[in-house]
Amino acid sequence: MAAAAPFTFQVAPDTRVSARADVPEQPWAVLVLAHGAGAGMDHAFMAAAAQGLCARGIAVLRYQFPYMERGSRRPDPPRLAQATVRAAVAEAGARWPGLPLFAGGKSFGGRMSSQAQAEGGLPGVAGLVFLGFPLHPAGKPGVARAQHLDDVALPMLFVQGTRDELALPDLLVPVVARLATRARLHAVEAADHSFHVPARSGRTDAQVLDEVLDVAADWMRALA
Repeated sequence: MAAAAPFTFQVAPDTRVSARADVPEQPWAVLVLAHGAGAGMDHAFMAAAAQGLCARGIAVLRYQFPYMERGSRRPDPPRLAQATVRAAVAEAGARWPGLPLFAGGKSFGGRMSSQAQAEGGLPGVAGLVFLGFPLHPAGKPGVARAQHLDDVALPMLFVQGTRDELALPDLLVPVVARLATRARLHAVEAADHSFHVPARSGRTDAQVLDEVLDVAADWMRALA
């Protein structure tokens, strides 16, 4: 399935960013999908995830953060990143009025989406989907990045590899448990932060991605 041509939307008076919409013939939900810190909306994982969700009946709006639009390696300050998430959600709501709306993303994109919801809300969003939530930097375990999740007043889905070096299971499991019924954790056996699995796992990365997308789609369907 070919991705739609890029379009742009406005984040601030002097800031516009690019986006793509992957849309099935009869979508039953919409996911606003933000990219990770080191790769933009057209990264292979982002494209495969968007097209895979589209095949499952979910329209996907993926977009650039301003720093990626500029070709910078330095992520935007949280306030600008959160404003970008809100603008993307507003754009999706305007394009697909009446459809259940979800937001989230890969790694950094998921964290910025959760911060945007915690800080000022994401109107119309029914839940947040995190594909590899970056609980801490690699080699620096901690849970400080999860503090704002207590202020997220929406259902949350964490899809995490059991070998994710940015979210050690021994730290992430208690965080999700603390969030109680608002959060669900799905552990992807042997997968790392990129959802790559070693050959000895007996599975391919494509099979793992199918698992990730099936879980996300089923979770959204239950809330739609």
